Order: sequence, then C-alpha cells, then structure tokens
Amino acid sequence: MKNDALTNFHDAMLSVGLVPPHTIQPGKMHRFPGIGKTKSNRSGWCIFFEDGLGGCFGDWSAGLSETWQAERSTPLSAQEQQQIALMVTAAKAKADREKLSIHQKAAAEVRGRWKRAQPELGDHAYLKCKGILPYGTRKEAYFLLVPVQIDGELTSLQAIAPDGQKRFHPGGRIKGAHFIIGELTNAPKLLITEGFATGATLHQESSLPVVVAFNSGNLKPVAQTLRKRFAGEIVICGDNDLFTPGNPGKAAAIEAAKAIGASWVIPDFTGLNAGPKDTDFNDLARLVKQRNEKGSRS
Repeated sequence: MKNDALTNFHDAMLSVGLVPPHTIQPGKMHRFPGIGKTKSNRSGWCIFFEDGLGGCFGDWSAGLSETWQAERSTPLSAQEQQQIALMVTAAKAKADREKLSIHQKAAAEVRGRWKRAQPELGDHAYLKCKGILPYGTRKEAYFLLVPVQIDGELTSLQAIAPDGQKRFHPGGRIKGAHFIIGELTNAPKLLITEGFATGATLHQESSLPVVVAFNSGNLKPVAQTLRKRFAGEIVICGDNDLFTPGNPGKAAAIEAAKAIGASWVIPDFTGLNAGPKDTDFNDLARLVKQRNEKGSRS
C-alpha cells in the first residue's frame, strides 16, 4: 500500500515538471532540481509522510507548494484529516526553515564574493557585445557580476560569462530580488524589465531608472515590491518572445502590469531583420542601429 502511494506521489511531482529522486524515504525531506533547472539546482523539495497517507512537495524557485493525499477506498476519518492537516503544516514549516537557512548561507557567501570582486570598468566582452556601460557591476575572473538585492541587501549574484551564459549563486534568493540602475528619488517614471543588458539599454536610451528582475517569472514579484517604494508611473518593459509558443515574455509583462496597475510595453521588431534570439530592447536597439548604418551607407 505504501509503495503504491510512493509511486503515485512520485508521479504527481512528475506531472508538474519536477524530477524527484527515484527513492524517497518517508519522513525525510528530499531536495532536487527545480522545474527546468540544471542537475546542480536544489530548489525542488518533497516530504512523504511516514504513515503513507500523503505528502508535500514544491519548487522554491517557481513558488510552487502542493499537498498530496493518497487515494483510499474509504473516506478519511475526522481524526485522520486532523492528523494530515498537522503533518502538512509541520512539513511546510520545515521546508520554509530549510529554505531560509539556504538563503542565509548563500547571502553570506555572496557578500564575500562581492567584496573580493573588482570594479568593472567597461572592458568586459559581454558589455562590449551588448553596447552597454557597467553600472556598478563587478568582475570575478572572467565573469561579470550583477548584484541581486532586496532592500539594498545582497541575496545572490548573477555571473555572466563573456559569451553571455548566465548563472546565479547556488541557493540565493531570487524571488522579489532585483538590481536598480539609476536613482528612484524624484524620477518621473520607473521601468521594470527582465535582463541586465536590457535594463542598461533602457536606462541609456531614456535616462530613467530601471529595475532588473532577471527573468520573466520574477517581473510580478519585483513589480509588487517596487510599487511599495515608488508611487509614480511604472512601465513593465517585457520581452517579445515571438518565436516561443504563448509568448511568455509578453504574458509575464501583462500579468505584472495588471498586478500593480501599471502599463506595459514590448519591443516591436516590425521591418527589422529579427531572428528567434531577438526578443528584448537591447536586441531592438542593435537591429535599429544596424538598419540605420546600412541606410547611411546606401
């Protein structure tokens, strides 16, 4: 019976995109990669109750937290329902404590990395490729380091390689965290976008403060956080994922804008030689520049 329940519990996690370990020990918290994450990621978690009646699982990076109950031939008694409710509360509290501990450990590590890193002067290959300024970033070996912050405190770092590959510090908090380019005080308008290069481009073009959310799924949490600090007009500057089914960049921008009563905009590539990888305002600026240069030569 418990083995069947474990199999069904495992299948329930697979159905939402999680890939838990094949062997799950009842009563123990297991950690594994989050949805769509690399093998080294540990934002996925699960706890299967020792009595075999149910369990909990989730993904910290995706904000997922689910309760699962085993199928039964007879209804749960009131006592069993109460027992499960208590176990669910305890399991989720344990997961929250584990997450907090991981975030705190990562925050201490990134403070050390940031302190040891050198100021970036603008000669990093990624900056040159994107045509942007460093805006307070630092360098660590051949990586460009972008600070990830909440209320001015470091929670993680985004390391960008010369070829544009990106990775966050393991275990650092990302949800709601961001990086601000420019000054919010007395600004007439605030822009919120996904990537650092996009944010830098928008700031260079508009002189407005820009908040980098780092990914589409973080646009809404960041927008909600910044709305508490900034009473003026906010514009969500999303990616235009034209070649991706459902255009997730546009969908995330609309969702974030609706959540705080803001407006939204995405880059318009009409008339430009845009490819599948051209999605953001940095790509737009590059393509417009190429078109203008071509026009001036003709």
